[in-house]
Amino acid sequence: MTTQTQREQQISTSVLVIGTGGSGLRAAIELAELGVDVVAVGKRPKHDAHTSLAAGGINAALGTMDEEDSWQQHAADTIKESYFLADPRTVEVVARGAARGIEDLERYGMNFAREDDGRISQRFFGAHTFRRTAFAGDYTGLEIQRTLIRRSEQLKISILDSVYITRLLVTDGQIFGAYGFDLNTGQRYLIHADAVILAAGGHNRIWRRTSSRRDENTGDSFRLAVEAGARLRDPELVQFHPSGIIEPENAAGTLISEAARGEGGILRNGLGERFMQRYDPERMELSTRDRVALAAYTEIAEGRGTANGGVWLDVSHLPREIIMQRLPRVYQTMLEVQMLDITREPIEIAPTAHYSMGGVWVDPLDHSTEVRGLYAIGEASSGLHGANRLGGNSLIELLVFGRIVGQAAAAYSAGLNAQPRSATALARARADIDELLAADGPENVRSLQRDIRNLMTEHAGVVRDEQGLLLGLEKLGSVEERITRVGIHPDIAGYQDLAHAFDLKSAALAARATLEAALERRETRGCHNRSDYPEQDPALEVNLVWSPQNGVVREPIAPVPAEIAELIAAQEISTAGKLVE
Repeated sequence: MTTQTQREQQISTSVLVIGTGGSGLRAAIELAELGVDVVAVGKRPKHDAHTSLAAGGINAALGTMDEEDSWQQHAADTIKESYFLADPRTVEVVARGAARGIEDLERYGMNFAREDDGRISQRFFGAHTFRRTAFAGDYTGLEIQRTLIRRSEQLKISILDSVYITRLLVTDGQIFGAYGFDLNTGQRYLIHADAVILAAGGHNRIWRRTSSRRDENTGDSFRLAVEAGARLRDPELVQFHPSGIIEPENAAGTLISEAARGEGGILRNGLGERFMQRYDPERMELSTRDRVALAAYTEIAEGRGTANGGVWLDVSHLPREIIMQRLPRVYQTMLEVQMLDITREPIEIAPTAHYSMGGVWVDPLDHSTEVRGLYAIGEASSGLHGANRLGGNSLIELLVFGRIVGQAAAAYSAGLNAQPRSATALARARADIDELLAADGPENVRSLQRDIRNLMTEHAGVVRDEQGLLLGLEKLGSVEERITRVGIHPDIAGYQDLAHAFDLKSAALAARATLEAALERRETRGCHNRSDYPEQDPALEVNLVWSPQNGVVREPIAPVPAEIAELIAAQEISTAGKLVE
């Protein structure tokens, strides 16, 4: 036995879940409740997953506040706000299954905000026709994550923290597991599994200013899926959140909840002007996320920003008790990172890369990919959000598809006669790590990551154009060549440098997919702003599907069912008194 295999731990399970945020845990819980053997792995501790950062709320047409609400109206709002790029079948699955998702959380012991008579409170979020967003203060995602962790502990689900998955194991288009290593010790993991559920997030960390933390959302899901034989859908559709902080550098992009605007916060440029008057005089600060981000970007780009290249968000005119009651997390965050008291001073913010609305191509009903036995959920997947995500939809998506994909993976596993294996695929996975550990080139992984973030920010940010995207691709080509000459140096602190090298590979692939798709989408639609093509193009009401072999191909979108189309046509959404997204 070689030294390498002595340090390789083998695990066998029916279903492997990669990612221990909300979607991964919900899928694992479904599998465990069905009595199916499941292992979940995450590169971060599960208590610290990205889901815990989600502030605003979770959508379901419960009708607790507005009895006339319905799943059909929720679907209509979602499709309309997606600029008609969402898959209507996926939207229907989520809208129909949303109430069940809330019931599941209640069953697990989630503490929702409630009315005096015990009903779950629901509030407005932007572009929703009715009040359908349930919440827990301004820490809804954190409460959901805690609830799912408690349930997974009750079910004794096997969860491995600090395991970095480097490659999915595939033979003849069929999954048979995954390979990875422990971030602290370097121990290898060979995990055999009938089915794999990819729940490892999106790719918004490939921009310089992002709401994702340092080593999250680097495009891991995208690279793992593509190298396994899957494709990406609409990677260019990335939601930029209007309000990420600028300083300090290590916290740049940390989000200020849009509830701050919803509660009456005012946006001003560096000249002190309330600039939303220029962009959406009716809704002002309660406009939709894509419009507010574009407005702030334009003010900054045209020289009316602050000295640091931002704008001001001011809540200091609100009563202190309102701030402490409705925005406790914003208050606490700013005290911690800037020693800033938001009851007295404005917050300096700028648009920040926030959410991958595109992702791995999946079947609209069960989120299976084109690789047999491989599924993708949450921000790793695509189909629900189109060109602009409806606030509160991402959290309900985790609950609905976590349950459905858990059931689908269980059925797939039960239907297998045998699990294929491939010595060649396993040798390739081992070699990935061996080659990087032996790499002693002059290029620094961290500085190459920074180069990708800089070129994506400069050439594929809030506003894009042909010349910039082509220049971005040229710069990316240079980075890709330099990646072949990196040096990797694990140290006493662990194998983070090796993980960063895989993050870098993921970021480069995600950046290429994004730039090539953004180049192909020669129109302005939702979050995708092309200054050289400022209008929507009806011919581009399609999904753009990317693979390294075929580049970008156009894929038609299924028709909207008549009952949903009628609701979209019939209702012009009023924004009076509504929270934004």
